[in-house]
Amino acid sequence: MNKPELDAIDLRLLDELQRDASRTNQQLAEAAHVSPATSLRRIRRLVEAGVIERTVAILSPEALGHGLTAILEVTLDIQNVDTLGAFEQRVLGEPGVQQCYRTQGGPDFVLIVQVADMAAYDGLCQRLLTQDARVRNVRSFFSVRRARHHTRISLPGA
Repeated sequence: MNKPELDAIDLRLLDELQRDASRTNQQLAEAAHVSPATSLRRIRRLVEAGVIERTVAILSPEALGHGLTAILEVTLDIQNVDTLGAFEQRVLGEPGVQQCYRTQGGPDFVLIVQVADMAAYDGLCQRLLTQDARVRNVRSFFSVRRARHHTRISLPGA
Protein backbone atom coordinates (compact mmCIF):
# COMPACT_ATOMS: atom_id res chain seq x y z
CA MET A 1 0.00 0.00 0.00
CA ASN A 2 1.32 3.42 -0.91
CA LYS A 3 1.48 5.90 1.91
CA PRO A 4 -0.96 8.70 1.06
CA GLU A 5 0.05 12.33 1.37
CA LEU A 6 -1.60 13.83 4.43
CA ASP A 7 -1.89 17.56 4.98
CA ALA A 8 -2.72 19.51 8.14
CA ILE A 9 -6.48 19.20 7.56
CA ASP A 10 -6.25 15.42 7.15
CA LEU A 11 -4.19 15.18 10.33
CA ARG A 12 -6.67 17.33 12.31
CA LEU A 13 -9.56 15.19 11.11
CA LEU A 14 -7.72 11.98 11.97
CA ASP A 15 -6.83 13.32 15.40
CA GLU A 16 -10.45 14.28 16.07
CA LEU A 17 -11.72 10.92 14.84
CA GLN A 18 -9.32 9.13 17.18
CA ARG A 19 -10.66 11.22 20.08
CA ASP A 20 -14.32 10.48 19.35
CA ALA A 21 -15.58 9.04 16.07
CA SER A 22 -19.18 8.99 17.28
CA ARG A 23 -19.65 12.71 16.59
CA THR A 24 -21.72 13.90 13.66
CA ASN A 25 -19.95 15.21 10.58
CA GLN A 26 -21.03 18.72 11.60
CA GLN A 27 -19.47 18.36 15.06
CA LEU A 28 -16.31 16.83 13.61
CA ALA A 29 -15.98 19.61 11.03
CA GLU A 30 -16.33 22.25 13.75
CA ALA A 31 -13.71 20.58 15.92
CA ALA A 32 -11.29 20.34 12.96
CA HIS A 33 -12.06 23.92 11.81
CA VAL A 34 -13.27 22.93 8.34
CA SER A 35 -16.60 22.97 6.52
CA PRO A 36 -18.85 19.92 6.79
CA ALA A 37 -18.43 19.27 3.04
CA THR A 38 -14.64 19.33 3.38
CA SER A 39 -14.80 17.03 6.38
CA LEU A 40 -17.02 14.52 4.60
CA ARG A 41 -14.97 14.57 1.39
CA ARG A 42 -11.65 14.20 3.25
CA ILE A 43 -12.88 11.37 5.46
CA ARG A 44 -14.22 9.46 2.45
CA ARG A 45 -10.84 9.86 0.75
CA LEU A 46 -9.04 8.64 3.90
CA VAL A 47 -11.30 5.58 4.05
CA GLU A 48 -10.77 4.81 0.35
CA ALA A 49 -6.99 5.21 0.79
CA GLY A 50 -7.02 2.71 3.67
CA VAL A 51 -5.85 5.24 6.27
CA ILE A 52 -9.10 4.71 8.18
CA GLU A 53 -9.56 0.96 8.41
CA ARG A 54 -12.88 0.98 10.28
CA THR A 55 -14.88 2.79 12.93
CA VAL A 56 -15.73 0.85 16.09
CA ALA A 57 -16.97 1.25 19.66
CA ILE A 58 -14.49 0.39 22.41
CA LEU A 59 -16.23 -1.72 25.02
CA SER A 60 -15.34 -2.36 28.65
CA PRO A 61 -14.25 -6.00 29.02
CA GLU A 62 -15.04 -5.99 32.73
CA ALA A 63 -18.56 -4.62 32.22
CA LEU A 64 -19.24 -7.50 29.82
CA GLY A 65 -17.77 -10.24 32.00
CA HIS A 66 -14.44 -10.61 30.22
CA GLY A 67 -12.19 -9.95 33.17
CA LEU A 68 -9.12 -12.04 32.28
CA THR A 69 -6.47 -10.64 29.94
CA ALA A 70 -3.55 -12.85 28.96
CA ILE A 71 -0.51 -12.19 26.80
CA LEU A 72 0.80 -15.36 25.16
CA GLU A 73 4.13 -16.01 23.51
CA VAL A 74 3.74 -18.98 21.18
CA THR A 75 6.60 -20.86 19.51
CA LEU A 76 5.84 -23.53 16.92
CA ASP A 77 7.90 -26.65 16.35
CA ILE A 78 8.46 -25.78 12.67
CA GLN A 79 8.84 -22.25 11.29
CA ASN A 80 7.93 -22.69 7.64
CA VAL A 81 5.37 -20.70 5.66
CA ASP A 82 2.71 -23.40 5.74
CA THR A 83 2.95 -24.09 9.48
CA LEU A 84 3.01 -20.40 10.43
CA GLY A 85 0.10 -19.67 8.09
CA ALA A 86 -1.95 -22.59 9.41
CA PHE A 87 -1.49 -21.46 13.01
CA GLU A 88 -2.37 -17.89 12.09
CA GLN A 89 -5.60 -19.14 10.47
CA ARG A 90 -6.46 -21.04 13.67
CA VAL A 91 -5.97 -17.85 15.67
CA LEU A 92 -8.20 -15.84 13.33
CA GLY A 93 -11.06 -18.23 14.09
CA GLU A 94 -10.77 -17.82 17.87
CA PRO A 95 -12.99 -14.96 19.19
CA GLY A 96 -11.09 -14.66 22.49
CA VAL A 97 -7.94 -13.53 20.68
CA GLN A 98 -8.05 -9.75 20.36
CA GLN A 99 -4.66 -9.27 18.76
CA CYS A 100 -2.21 -11.54 16.96
CA TYR A 101 1.32 -10.59 15.95
CA ARG A 102 3.71 -12.77 13.99
CA THR A 103 7.11 -11.87 15.42
CA GLN A 104 10.82 -12.34 14.72
CA GLY A 105 13.74 -12.83 17.07
CA GLY A 106 11.77 -14.57 19.81
CA PRO A 107 8.48 -16.43 19.82
CA ASP A 108 6.71 -16.96 16.51
CA PHE A 109 3.52 -15.25 17.72
CA VAL A 110 2.40 -12.91 20.47
CA LEU A 111 -1.32 -13.04 21.25
CA ILE A 112 -3.46 -10.75 23.37
CA VAL A 113 -6.38 -12.76 24.75
CA GLN A 114 -9.49 -11.45 26.53
CA VAL A 115 -11.76 -14.05 28.14
CA ALA A 116 -14.21 -14.34 31.02
CA ASP A 117 -12.11 -16.35 33.45
CA MET A 118 -9.51 -19.08 33.87
CA ALA A 119 -11.94 -21.79 32.71
CA ALA A 120 -12.55 -19.88 29.48
CA TYR A 121 -8.79 -19.40 29.08
CA ASP A 122 -8.24 -23.12 29.52
CA GLY A 123 -10.84 -23.85 26.85
CA LEU A 124 -9.19 -21.42 24.46
CA CYS A 125 -5.82 -23.06 25.07
CA GLN A 126 -7.28 -26.52 24.44
CA ARG A 127 -8.80 -25.41 21.13
CA LEU A 128 -5.95 -23.24 19.92
CA LEU A 129 -2.74 -24.68 21.34
CA THR A 130 -3.17 -28.41 21.83
CA GLN A 131 -5.27 -29.71 18.92
CA ASP A 132 -2.77 -30.39 16.12
CA ALA A 133 -1.40 -26.85 16.25
CA ARG A 134 2.33 -27.74 16.05
CA VAL A 135 2.96 -25.71 19.22
CA ARG A 136 6.31 -26.33 20.90
CA ASN A 137 6.23 -23.73 23.68
CA VAL A 138 3.79 -21.26 25.24
CA ARG A 139 4.54 -18.59 27.84
CA SER A 140 1.50 -16.94 29.38
CA PHE A 141 1.39 -13.67 31.26
CA PHE A 142 -1.78 -12.59 33.08
CA SER A 143 -2.71 -8.96 33.56
CA VAL A 144 -3.44 -7.96 37.14
CA ARG A 145 -4.25 -4.36 36.22
CA ARG A 146 -4.66 -2.48 32.95
CA ALA A 147 -2.64 0.69 33.45
CA ARG A 148 -3.17 1.99 29.93
CA HIS A 149 -5.17 0.98 26.90
CA HIS A 150 -5.87 3.12 23.90
CA THR A 151 -6.11 2.79 20.16
CA ARG A 152 -4.61 6.14 19.17
CA ILE A 153 -1.74 6.29 16.70
CA SER A 154 0.70 9.18 17.00
CA LEU A 155 0.27 11.55 14.09
CA PRO A 156 2.99 13.77 12.58
CA GLY A 157 3.04 17.17 14.27
CA ALA A 158 0.73 16.06 17.06
